[in-house]
Amino acid sequence: MRKYIAECIGTFVLTFLGCATAMFVGCGTPAGLFATAAAFGLSVIAMAYTIGGISGCHINPAITLGVALSGRMSWKDACGYWCGQIIGAIIAGACLLLFAKTMAQPGAAFAGANPAGLGTNGVAGAGGVGGAFLVEVVATFLFVLVVLGTTDSKVGAGNFAGLAIGLSLVLIHLVCINLTGTSVNPARSIGPALFAGGQALKDLWVFIVAPLIGGALSAIVWCALTPKEEK
Repeated sequence: MRKYIAECIGTFVLTFLGCATAMFVGCGTPAGLFATAAAFGLSVIAMAYTIGGISGCHINPAITLGVALSGRMSWKDACGYWCGQIIGAIIAGACLLLFAKTMAQPGAAFAGANPAGLGTNGVAGAGGVGGAFLVEVVATFLFVLVVLGTTDSKVGAGNFAGLAIGLSLVLIHLVCINLTGTSVNPARSIGPALFAGGQALKDLWVFIVAPLIGGALSAIVWCALTPKEEK
């Protein structure tokens, strides 16, 4: 149970801090885009060194799927992780909505924040559903492959894994923010979309299915790359 609670807390931190930065700093300028990318990446790094020793700090259903398919965890634990991750993201979504409504009051700071956005993902920047789906599959594949490689017990990066994973997430956000808002994480998409509603909720399936496919593909590739004696 401790592992599931840790995943809940970690996913809350990632979703809240990353999406709040997107909401209140914005991604319309190079500085804002970099700040948002850094917020997501730094959140992962911080949580990796906070809860990594408890749960491994997946805080992403696509990573959990990749780890389970690689044979590194039981499917029972995977289901517990998914529940914790989604609950954490939903709590974060509720907090984002509360913050957005509070800050939107006349005369309050951040009055220009968009209460409907909540850092949600979208398909328009990628040219529609097909483009967004492809972007998320490829981006998640690359991200989860980094996770599986750096955390491998035999050939991984050891204590530097959290740093490598966080920095790779920054890079992925820099590429994909203007295309899809960058999900690569179904839980991170579910939480804000449930409270934003509208088009974000209609397009949510893309940001659940595509990252899971990307995560599964990364597991297949990593298992093929790793010599049998090192598995």
